[in-house]
Amino acid sequence: MKTKVNVRAQAGVMLIEAMVAILIFSLGVLSVIQLQAVSIKQASGAQYRSTAALLANDLISRMWASDKTPAMLQANFASDPAGANYTQWLGTVRNSGLPNVSTTPPTVTFTAGPASATGAASTQATVKVFWKAPGETDTHSYEVVAQLK
Repeated sequence: MKTKVNVRAQAGVMLIEAMVAILIFSLGVLSVIQLQAVSIKQASGAQYRSTAALLANDLISRMWASDKTPAMLQANFASDPAGANYTQWLGTVRNSGLPNVSTTPPTVTFTAGPASATGAASTQATVKVFWKAPGETDTHSYEVVAQLK
């Protein structure tokens, strides 16, 4: 015995199924696009952080290669007042490609550190590099602290 299918009851069901499939596909495509945008933003952030780390470590290396007496470190590398070596390094920072580094210049401060077992004085150097990524309102920073003897 054959059953008759009511054609009128089935009319438009295929169109609704197609529209639901298109909607699901569109949401998937939009999710992939958003994922790509977040990935690009994270990659840029990682690049800025590694550039800031490279710059801060470059200045610490320059300090290690120079006269490490507290007075000379302060005179040559401090950011306030700007020492000669700090000014030279600041030019490198400004040409590094970090976005908006001119709005908040890097800071370099020194504090007296503990004396070693031999009695030699040490100095603690703190280098902070600031940047603000395009389209963001927050200023990011990278800070490194080194003990110089």
